[in-house]
Order: sequence, then structure tokens, then C-alpha cells
Amino acid sequence: MSGFSSFREFYPFYLGEHHNRTCRRLHFVGTSLSIVFIVTAMLRDNAWWLLAALVSGYAFAWVGHFFFEKNRPATFKYPFYSFAGDWVMYKDILIGKIKF
Repeated sequence: MSGFSSFREFYPFYLGEHHNRTCRRLHFVGTSLSIVFIVTAMLRDNAWWLLAALVSGYAFAWVGHFFFEKNRPATFKYPFYSFAGDWVMYKDILIGKIKF
């Protein structure tokens, strides 16, 4: 994870990569769908829904980055911090700390 010694150090960079409101909204939709698919996987006892969760989360986020934010997703360089950043940003949007 070159360049960042902690998630706390990484998160401001992550937020800086999400200035575009549409990009943030797409992240939120993708993460929300991921939650639905994870719950569906548990309720139906079918792990294939986890693949849907993974695909929906990343697909919406990457569309946001490539077409609206016009940058490269942090996932490519910082996969673990980026994954955590998405969930923290989701929470921050839910509680109103970040504009939706």
C-alpha cells in the first residue's frame, strides 16, 4: 500500500477522488445493491448472489469514475483501502456527513 501508512491517512485521498456527486451517487447505489445481494445470498443460502454483490458494487463505482469523475478508480492501486473507503463513504453519506 505504497504512499499511505494507514487507512486514516488514505481516506482523505479517497474522498478527493470522489468530488463528482454523480460518481458518489453511483457508489452509493452499487453498495446498496451489494447489501441487498449479500442478504439475498444468506436468505437463499446461495453463494452465487455474492458474485452479484461484487459485480454490482464495482460496476456502478467504475462507471462513476470513468464517465463522471474522469479518473482511475483507487481500487486498481489500493484495493483493500479502497474497499474499506467505499464502506466508510457509504456510512458518511447515510449520516449526512457527505452530500448525496
